[in-house]
Amino acid sequence: MDQIPWLMLLYSLPAHRSTERVAVWRRFKKIGALQLTTSTYLLPDQPTHYEHFQWLTKLIRDSGGDATLVRVREIEGLPNDKLVEMFNQARDREYAVIAKGLRALQRDRKTRPDIADELQRMTKQFRAIRAIDFFNTARSQDVEMQLRRIEEKRRSKGVLPKIDPMNYRGRIWLTRPRPEIDRVGSAWLIRNFIDSDAQFAFAASVSAQPNAVSFDMLAAEFSHVGEDCTFETLAKRFAIRDKAVRKIGEMIHDADLEDDKFQRVECIGIDRILKGCAKQGLSDEEILRRGFECFDALYSFLQRR
Repeated sequence: MDQIPWLMLLYSLPAHRSTERVAVWRRFKKIGALQLTTSTYLLPDQPTHYEHFQWLTKLIRDSGGDATLVRVREIEGLPNDKLVEMFNQARDREYAVIAKGLRALQRDRKTRPDIADELQRMTKQFRAIRAIDFFNTARSQDVEMQLRRIEEKRRSKGVLPKIDPMNYRGRIWLTRPRPEIDRVGSAWLIRNFIDSDAQFAFAASVSAQPNAVSFDMLAAEFSHVGEDCTFETLAKRFAIRDKAVRKIGEMIHDADLEDDKFQRVECIGIDRILKGCAKQGLSDEEILRRGFECFDALYSFLQRR
């Protein structure tokens, strides 16, 4: 990873300044600063972040405290990749709260008259987090896809256009990096039932390879539709009627969407393994390879039943 310059703000406030302490803490949280110690916060060195820290320095000093703003290139014991991981973990926790709320909203949509207002509120929360997601965590696209899925379901009847399978042979199939259960399962389905010569590529957006067939990403050709995960969408669009594939689809659905629709827990373990592979720093291609092995074995097991 390239060296990242950082801004570090060290401060102290008198113990009796509790109101000012809360105000400063809220400001640090709002701008997405990473707390290293009780009184030390960090941001990537960018002009906007420098202005934020300058404003906080003035606020702290005006409140009777002391503040020092410094630029640093390296923090002993905390290499760049570790600091980026800490920022991403902080954003992931915030995204997880929204994702949990969206799952509840989707589950109770038929009995909640305020779904439009609640969806708007969660969208606003998402945008606030996205604005401080400095290193573009993978979880941001997951939540944005949830938001779009709920909104599209409110507006459409879920009618899917017909498809010609011959247009999807020998293609490059594009999805997001660090693939997890739905993306790996979908890639396995593509390779085994749709396009045996499929090649897989990874990018943050579909514009990176406009001639590729995109799946399970924003503005993708194949993604979540209604209550279906991407694996289910592909199986339906390509009319795959294999019973073992249908069961795997149910397992991936429950592991990916966490809505217990089918009461299937078998793929939760595979999902944890894939997440662990990503944390080990394995390449996207290697994660796919290991995931394919899991799904090959699962498919063989289900065929015998």
